[in-house]
Amino acid sequence: FFFFFFLLLFTRLIKMQIFVHCEESHVVDVNENTTVADIRSFVEEVEGIESCDQYLTCQGRPMVAGPLYTFGVSDLTTIEVGVRMVGGKQHGSLARAGKVKGQTPKVEKEEGKKKQKTGRAKRRQQYNSRFNTQTTGFGKRSPNSNS
Repeated sequence: FFFFFFLLLFTRLIKMQIFVHCEESHVVDVNENTTVADIRSFVEEVEGIESCDQYLTCQGRPMVAGPLYTFGVSDLTTIEVGVRMVGGKQHGSLARAGKVKGQTPKVEKEEGKKKQKTGRAKRRQQYNSRFNTQTTGFGKRSPNSNS
């Protein structure tokens, strides 16, 4: 009889379980009277992050103060805990910095291919091949060579 009474009392106190995701994920048993301050103190105790440095969000909305039900927390809801950063706002989004370079696949350089000459070097090569032809005898030359 005592066991059933304790079980009934215990189920009334614990209405639901929520997930608290910080550096690690934790399952927390809460009831309708649990507040954001209670969750902050739990995180401070377990993770060691001071409550003034914590940033709690639920379903993308920040949780400031008050009971959990005012933020739409229900059974098996995940509460994200972040750490406040020192500094102001940054112009632009740093989340996408280096996005294109990171997505582009690396292509290995082919061996054995010579790079084509351009500009002055290409004109010099053309001049030498057209006008400075000196046949040494047995070398293959085109029929129109000037030798």
